Amino acid sequence: MDARDDAPGPAGGGGVPGNGSAGCEGPVAEGRYARVERERRFLMGRAPEPAAAVTVRSITDRYLDGTRLRLRYVQHLDGRREFKLTQKIPAGRPGPVQGLITNTYLSADEYRVLAALPGALLAKRRWSVPPLGVDVFEGALRGLVLAEVEFADDVEAAAFTPPPGSVAEVTDDQRFTGGRLVRTARPELLRWMAGFGLDADTAAR
Repeated sequence: MDARDDAPGPAGGGGVPGNGSAGCEGPVAEGRYARVERERRFLMGRAPEPAAAVTVRSITDRYLDGTRLRLRYVQHLDGRREFKLTQKIPAGRPGPVQGLITNTYLSADEYRVLAALPGALLAKRRWSVPPLGVDVFEGALRGLVLAEVEFADDVEAAAFTPPPGSVAEVTDDQRFTGGRLVRTARPELLRWMAGFGLDADTAAR
């Protein structure tokens, strides 16, 4: 594998790599349907304590091949389910402004139709620890824990202090976006985390 695959790339949200799509050109501004996604992302040393979480939900994302589309299934502890189709257009530049995001809520039947399309799956449990959403990944990514926080404006984003337990801020590290992680093999993940002094196998126990 080319060593460049291990190097942090430009910030760009969770867009699917290799789809031939460009990022936003010029200032990133909200449109009629899309909103600006503004967030910072942190690599954590461990999952949060259960008592700290307000809610926990299971998320399965399908990144549709050759597109900037993500199909999401959310299972809440109380039995509620959510189905969403999301398009992300990356900003293509460093910083908390990730790009433009558009969400469409789906029925279960609509979800099933779209879920038949080819794509790659990513599974995680999201712990709500305000103001953070903490993702504890499963499968080949077990042991990886990322925390994200969203902001209303750039001033709020700049003023945010990294949370306790943060090992590194990875907002500008393309390796830790959903579109990259969904196609990451476990040996890659172990190597990346070792670069931060973390052992994914130990963290997963």
